[in-house]
Amino acid sequence: MSRMFLAAALTAACLAAPAFAQDIVVHDAYAITSRPGAPTGAAFMVIENHGDTADRLVSASADVAERVELHTHIMGDDGTAQMVHVPEGWEIPAGGQLLLARGSHHVMFMGVTAALEDGFVFPVTLHFEIAGDVVVEVPVDLSRLAGDAATDGMSGHDMSGHDAPAMEGHGSDDAGSADEAQAHSG
Repeated sequence: MSRMFLAAALTAACLAAPAFAQDIVVHDAYAITSRPGAPTGAAFMVIENHGDTADRLVSASADVAERVELHTHIMGDDGTAQMVHVPEGWEIPAGGQLLLARGSHHVMFMGVTAALEDGFVFPVTLHFEIAGDVVVEVPVDLSRLAGDAATDGMSGHDMSGHDAPAMEGHGSDDAGSADEAQAHSG
C-alpha cells in the first residue's frame, strides 16, 4: 500500500512541476552589446509571475558566452554607478513582475563566443527556484542602444570592463541605479 501512495505522490509532483513553469511569463526580451565584436553583452526583459507563490530567478545560462551572470547597478561612495554580480538573484512576488532594464538588473554575458549582431536570436535559459528552467529566445536589438539616457540609464555604457578578472565592484560611467527596477507587485 505504501508503494502505491509513494507512486501517486511522485506522479502528482511530476505533474505539478510544469504548472510552476507556466506561472512564469517573459516578454520584451532583447540583448545588446556596446559595440561590434565586444566581448560582453547584456539581456533585458520583463518577467511576470502569474502564480500564487513568490519565485526567485537564481541564475541564467546561454551558449553565446563563456560566463553568464545576473548583475545590477549600485551607487558607489564616489557617486558613480557600479555594476555588480548578484549571486542570490531576485525574487519575483506572486502576481508581480521583475524588470530587467538598462541601468539596473540584467543578464550579463562575459566572454561572448558568438557574434551578437543585430537580428541574431539565441536561447537564454533562466533558472528559477520553483519554476525550474524557462528558455527564452532573445533577439539582439542594437536599435535600443540609442535609447534616452534619462530613461534607460545605460546609454553610452561601456560593458568592456567585464572581461577583466575582477568582475565585482568595478566602476561605470552609467548614471542608473538599482532602485530603478525592483520586483514590482502587479
